[in-house]
Amino acid sequence: MDKVSGHRRAIAHLHPPVEPFDQRMVEVGDGHRIYVEQCGNPDGKPVVVLHGGPGGGCSPAMRRYFDASKWRVILFDQRGCGRSRPHASVEANTTWHLVADMEQIREMLGIEKWVLFGGSWGATLALIYAQSHPERAAALILRGVFLMTEPELEWFYGGGAGQFWPELWARFAGLIPEAEHDDLIAAYHRRLFSGDGGSELRHARAWAGWENALASIDNDGPMGEGPAEYARAFARLENHYFHNRGFLAPGQGILERMDRIAQIPGLIVQGRYDMICPPAGAHRLAALWPAARLRMIPRAGHALSEPGISAELVRATDALGRGNEGPIFG
Repeated sequence: MDKVSGHRRAIAHLHPPVEPFDQRMVEVGDGHRIYVEQCGNPDGKPVVVLHGGPGGGCSPAMRRYFDASKWRVILFDQRGCGRSRPHASVEANTTWHLVADMEQIREMLGIEKWVLFGGSWGATLALIYAQSHPERAAALILRGVFLMTEPELEWFYGGGAGQFWPELWARFAGLIPEAEHDDLIAAYHRRLFSGDGGSELRHARAWAGWENALASIDNDGPMGEGPAEYARAFARLENHYFHNRGFLAPGQGILERMDRIAQIPGLIVQGRYDMICPPAGAHRLAALWPAARLRMIPRAGHALSEPGISAELVRATDALGRGNEGPIFG
């Protein structure tokens, strides 16, 4: 989950634009090649940026949450999206493949430990990676927390959020026959992977449009249609992951494994009016994480571009870049 929406509103809080000093395509196996870039200071504090979706891809704006003189910023497009290839592919594309890809990137770049920075699905992946490799996580900075739980999926795809946006929900659910409304994730899955290009694109745009319309607190309704290529990758990958419940087996849930990262410092930045990932998830996470701090942003939704969220994230990265960890990153 995550689509950068109206990022111009957050520009005042960001660092100046910066260009990568390293860009490469990395063979990670299973026929996948992923795009990896580095920017900032090659000798700075390493941080890996984890984009949302799944399927969203990284953007130049994400580089600007870090002081380029202090940070070595690593961004990559996860399997199947952005500049990674094959595009929109769900073959050999699971949470555990992405965790392994992160380890390959870390080892390739000679990094011992790095900070994890991610929002929405990016926060999910950051937490799962840290729980799998706690010795490699220096700290976590998370935004718009998504924990890959059934209640969260039910909220967004079962009609909860639709109670606030009934006209948009009617459009999203209306593409599916009423007999299949008991499981819209499965219903969309059948259509996004039907093999009918026209149907796949129509449903991909509806899937992406439902989420994007609710991303920012200032959205007034449906956004303009994005590029077909983006919508197809975003919808197929996100639906693939949600249909498979994040590929988390019993005992692998994030909240079940918080003991593994209990002492790793973390900051959770959460919009009070996040319609995609309600604040209850962030609150539950913080309650189980002694070394973390939750900062609730009073008038903000889900998007990375919310001004209050951007300001808080930059404040945190600036403090951590200077070596100031308390009280939890400034």
